[in-house]
Amino acid sequence: MRHQRAGRKLGRTTSHRWAMFKNMLTSFFEWEKIETTSAKAKELRPLAEKIITLGKRGDLAARREVLKLIANKKIVQKLFNEIAPKMKSRLGGYTRIVRAGFRPGDNAPMSIIEIISEEKGAEKKKGAKKKQAAGKPKPKAAKEVKKAKPSEGGPKTKEASEEKKKPVEEARGEEKAQENIAGSEEKKEEKKAS
Repeated sequence: MRHQRAGRKLGRTTSHRWAMFKNMLTSFFEWEKIETTSAKAKELRPLAEKIITLGKRGDLAARREVLKLIANKKIVQKLFNEIAPKMKSRLGGYTRIVRAGFRPGDNAPMSIIEIISEEKGAEKKKGAKKKQAAGKPKPKAAKEVKKAKPSEGGPKTKEASEEKKKPVEEARGEEKAQENIAGSEEKKEEKKAS
């Protein structure tokens, strides 16, 4: 059993494996995205994350540590000047692995490992908010129900329990009224369209 044996050997000797990872890291930071087997991508990810963290540090010692793994000085310069500054607000999770099907020939599972860009994530969030705003507005009744919940335990008397039920029933009534209004508007639009 392989208990406490972290990492994959990938069918290579140690020196071959490290040479392969150095080449993969160089290509990864050059193109910011590479396609490889899923096993290699999963092994490459922690190395890439550590290198980006060193790039965020930005000092000479960090640059020398990165140069141990990436021999191309232009790519190291790109890492420190372009890639790492984009990740200043992130605390980790700089890369993403996306499944890309199976390789023809040996049917090996393939993946694309890429650097997550902050701009794309921000655009998606903005797009999601716009879509939500364009849809049906959230009823205020849900907020009122939350406010009606007592912070400590349940009601102690019958009157308190009845008072608790009133805002909930009112909120449900408001929700039904809004649904009816929305439904009638949709019916009017359908009649106009036909």
